[in-house]
Amino acid sequence: MLPQEIIRHKRNKETLSKEEIDFFIKGVTSEAISDAQIASLTMAVFLNGLNRRETIDLTLAMRDSGDVLRWNLDAPVVDKHSTGGVGDKVSLVLGPILAACGVYVPMISGRGLGHTGGTLDKLDSVFGYQTAPSNELFQQTVKQAGCAIIGQTGHLAPADKRIYAVRDISATVESIPLITASILSKKLAAGLDYLVMDVKFGQGAFMAIYDDAVTLAKSIVEVAQGAGTPTTSLLTDMNSVLGYTVGNALEISESVEYLKGHHVNQRLDEVTKALCVKVLTGCKIAQNEQEARLKIEKVLSSGEALERFAQMIMLLGGPSDFIKSPEKYMSQAQIVRPVFGFKKGFIKHMSVRDIGLLLIEMKGGRTHPLQTIDHATGFSNFCQIGDEVDEQTPLAYVHTQSEEEFEYISKKLRTLIEIGEKPEILPSIRESIG
Repeated sequence: MLPQEIIRHKRNKETLSKEEIDFFIKGVTSEAISDAQIASLTMAVFLNGLNRRETIDLTLAMRDSGDVLRWNLDAPVVDKHSTGGVGDKVSLVLGPILAACGVYVPMISGRGLGHTGGTLDKLDSVFGYQTAPSNELFQQTVKQAGCAIIGQTGHLAPADKRIYAVRDISATVESIPLITASILSKKLAAGLDYLVMDVKFGQGAFMAIYDDAVTLAKSIVEVAQGAGTPTTSLLTDMNSVLGYTVGNALEISESVEYLKGHHVNQRLDEVTKALCVKVLTGCKIAQNEQEARLKIEKVLSSGEALERFAQMIMLLGGPSDFIKSPEKYMSQAQIVRPVFGFKKGFIKHMSVRDIGLLLIEMKGGRTHPLQTIDHATGFSNFCQIGDEVDEQTPLAYVHTQSEEEFEYISKKLRTLIEIGEKPEILPSIRESIG
């Protein structure tokens, strides 16, 4: 077989065989296939799609490009994945909560993609934390702490690691089959008993149109269940920054505060707990939603979820006292200054996607795969839809490295937030699928 012929077939809207898909993915893994060829095929898929069988074959080929973990544990092995959002730090708090509730959470996450932040980039903010440990350390951490959030090591779905990086810079991010295969190849490689998906919709999500998000949610559920992993998807709103922070180190700090019960953002809390409920009831750890919510509240109020987070950080190379003073172990911006509202009224709308892109301009995200990012930049105390503001009310605090950058970012941020009449506050969770 020739890679260019496989690309041509999909360019011409033909159906790829399992053999063609397997050949191409093996070439990706061995590096016999170039980044240019990966970009060409992913663009052909972006334009012409894959059917259900092709998507399952692609997912399994990417999963089998590396190790597939097997667990011998005394409770279900579960995970959660988000399609990405601005300020989305749900994974950071959900993993420890679920671990404290009695399941194991081996979470294989990604870096920033497009305008959305990546969980691994956030954890890279923590001095010493290993996002690419050996499989042995990964498994040991899961057994001891109950959860571990890592990236794709060289042995777990390595084909997806290459394809993921190329998609980020070749305008092929928003393809439903490619998103499905990327997510599930990593998740299935982790040997899960149950998966819950947080599929976001709205102008800050990859799937801005609700019906497209539903299509993605259904695709993930169908492919995962077709591969033998019970899966549920929740459709959640991304028309507003999720939580009070945007930026890598800042989101880690907010996650610690959340687990301590301090300054808890309502939307972040609602989405996190709803996803936890789906896992606990789906795995029969709780018999119903009420029992699940009681378990969640107990591990948060007792500090057990916070302790699981602290154990995970320590076991994966971070400081043993991280949760006591996170700021000691993460980079800090040179300038932290408020941007004020420009008139009296209510926060009516925010251009969430552009806010995510603004973080990239502050070097808090990437424009090419090997770029080093600045973990300290971003926004804190970010305003929320429905907040009442005036000229003395900060819209957010901007964390930057220079006066020039602050002036530019603050001026741009004001154009991305609309102040007007009090808006209708829409629910954070729209629908459940699967």
